Order: sequence, then structure tokens, then C-alpha cells
Amino acid sequence: MTPVQPLPFWHPASLLATWFGSGLLPKAPGTWGSLAALPFAIVIAALAGPWGLLAAVLAVTVAGLWAADVYAARSADNDPGEVVIDEVAGQWLALVPAALDPRLYAVAFLAFRFFDIVKIWPANWLDRNLKGGWGIMLDDLAAGVYAGALTFGVSYLLADS
Repeated sequence: MTPVQPLPFWHPASLLATWFGSGLLPKAPGTWGSLAALPFAIVIAALAGPWGLLAAVLAVTVAGLWAADVYAARSADNDPGEVVIDEVAGQWLALVPAALDPRLYAVAFLAFRFFDIVKIWPANWLDRNLKGGWGIMLDDLAAGVYAGALTFGVSYLLADS
């Protein structure tokens, strides 16, 4: 069996999979990836609104399927921790209902991190049963749906106050 050759940092799949190196930071790469996603989400939402952010989720998901698959294939791990493009997609999905409100951005960030770590069904099933780019990406999108629903609920409560 041929030894695995990791991708060079500047390879497009490596840059995307690690979200420009944020997943390579020490300790808690998923949290770093989620944090690194926030400034991009703010700019996208400010320029294109929630529909633009949703379109960006779709685009980064498609790019992430490819990048995560290529990166994982060149790694000794099926779901390398440094791959955080899945956190970017999930975090952006959680932010869609946040409407550039800093309070809701905090809610979406914390909720996404919680649901990403806890992995409530179907995220846990997706994480265990799918391999490659699909397995890496889809469990975080499920966490993003949960976090987005919670963020939407909190936005509704805040609107009444």
C-alpha cells in the first residue's frame, strides 16, 4: 500500500478544506473554523441579505464536498479535524435568520457549536454512516439547520421585546 501524501497548504482543496488555514490553529479547530466563517457571513449578508447567504451556503457546500473529499483521501483520517469547511457551511446556515443582529450572531454561533458537538439525530447518523466529503459536510449542515431554527425562534422572541 502506498503511503498517504498530505496535500500542500497552498493546494486549492487544502485552502478550502481548512478554510484558509483556520482549521490548522491549535485546539478546537471546529470552533476556529466557525469563528473564521463569521466575517465572511457578515459581508455576504450585508451585500446580499439572507437569500445571498443561503446561496453562499449552497456554493460553499458544493466546494466543500470536493475539497473535503480530496483532503480526506490524502489524509490518514476519514474526517480530519483540520477540515473546517463543513463548519463554515453549517455556521452560515445557522446565521441565515440572524439579520446582521449581533445578539443573534452570538446565538447562532453558540447554538451551532452546541449542535455540532452534541450531534443530535440525524447528524450523528450522517457522521457515522457517510464517508468522504458527504460524511464530513452533511452532519454540520444538520447542526446548522437546528441552530438556524433556534436562532429564528430567538429572533421572534426578541422582536416582541
